Amino acid sequence: MPLKSLAEYEVLAAQAHGHLCAGQILGLRMAIYGVKLLGLDDPAGKDRKRLVSVVEIDRCITDAIGVVTGCRLGKRALKFRDFGKTAATFCDLQENRAVRIAARESARERARQLYPEIADRNWQQMRAYREMPDAELFAAEWVRVTLAPEDLPGYKAPRVVCGQCGEAVSFRREVVMQGRSLCRACAGEAYYGPA
Repeated sequence: MPLKSLAEYEVLAAQAHGHLCAGQILGLRMAIYGVKLLGLDDPAGKDRKRLVSVVEIDRCITDAIGVVTGCRLGKRALKFRDFGKTAATFCDLQENRAVRIAARESARERARQLYPEIADRNWQQMRAYREMPDAELFAAEWVRVTLAPEDLPGYKAPRVVCGQCGEAVSFRREVVMQGRSLCRACAGEAYYGPA
């Protein structure tokens, strides 16, 4: 499945996300730009095993990035680093290179300048984000990303059973404390507590 047109991706993004918004357009454009800079013309097809995407925000753009790249959490090809930034890094595992794409804050103001007659900010941004050149929407930077073997798609390793709760822990996520292997929750990193 070679790269599609923006309009084709918009239909898929609306289905995946539940609606189409400015964030979706931005995410689609960001992902298309990123894979093109990497020279990948079929990210969800023949190039899928060489691409990992790292997203820095849990907003609309993340769903759109998955639509273009085919990267998913369940495939271990989508990584989330909560930096709260409208940015993503696209990693070509085969060539050991990566490009980080960040949305320019100035793009919002540029959308207002381009379409002052559109009162609804979302519609204004959607129209502008479809048309603005990549360089006006994004800052691109070639970066180095080091992924541990246990973070790569396809990694296989034995599971460890937590010495306290008895739940299995995969991908070397256990913590060893006083000679016991514990899951992160039992080691004090739980994001939940008893009700």
